[in-house]
Amino acid sequence: MQESLDSISDPPSTKMQDSAHRSMLKNLLSGVFFEPLLSDFRIIFERDPAARNWLEVVFCYPGLHALCLHRLAHWLHGRGVGFIPRLISHLGRFLTGIEIHPGAEIGQGVFIDHGMGVVIGETAIVGDYTLIYQGVTLGGTGKETGKRHPTVGKNAAIGAGAKVLGNLQIGDRVRIGAGSIVLRDIPSDCTVVGVPGRIISRNENASLSPLEHGKLPDMEATVIRSLLSRVEELEKQLQALRQESLVIGHLSLANDIDTPKANPQGRTTDKGQRTND
Repeated sequence: MQESLDSISDPPSTKMQDSAHRSMLKNLLSGVFFEPLLSDFRIIFERDPAARNWLEVVFCYPGLHALCLHRLAHWLHGRGVGFIPRLISHLGRFLTGIEIHPGAEIGQGVFIDHGMGVVIGETAIVGDYTLIYQGVTLGGTGKETGKRHPTVGKNAAIGAGAKVLGNLQIGDRVRIGAGSIVLRDIPSDCTVVGVPGRIISRNENASLSPLEHGKLPDMEATVIRSLLSRVEELEKQLQALRQESLVIGHLSLANDIDTPKANPQGRTTDKGQRTND
């Protein structure tokens, strides 16, 4: 009798719904949400020398806050929830200054340092352990639909104020200099600087830490050094031409003095004296 009453009060459909809800919550708090967030937390201690303790990281790092809110919004967005993910994204932008669309795919161990002004578009994909500085935009180039934002590989580093625009493929371990604007695909292990972005080194980034900004080549400084070297070389050539011209001038003058001039009215003596016929 009691079992019959339990079956009436708690039908099988309700039990199945409760089980599904518990499974979704478990997935949210485990591999889908908790583990990537834990990687985001750990990477801060590896890459930021200013991170002193876990309490400071939890409460004082807006990049971590933005990623935490995004992972929740992305999880809801993937399950077809319409309004709430965008509201969470908007809340994250209001609190942190970082705008990440709920549709963007962010890998684990991503570190958004400082973060103010970072914009990551709807179809952008960011690989694991990528380092992103303030003012970075992973955006589109127009009003086209579908995949219209960049795909960034693993262990990349994107400097402050850099813009990566369009459906581009950015390879693993790519380093993008501060203020660069990237408008084309970049293969792995390359360094890109400038406007528009130009590859200035290849296959040199595998052994470099993303934090070693001092080893990022300065293209403008390289051009200036090349120009100065060329100017010095031209000045040396000009000085040599001047000396050669002076020597030629002295020799020509000496020849004019030593060579007797022809006498139109008579002949010239050996001493240069004129005689009449």
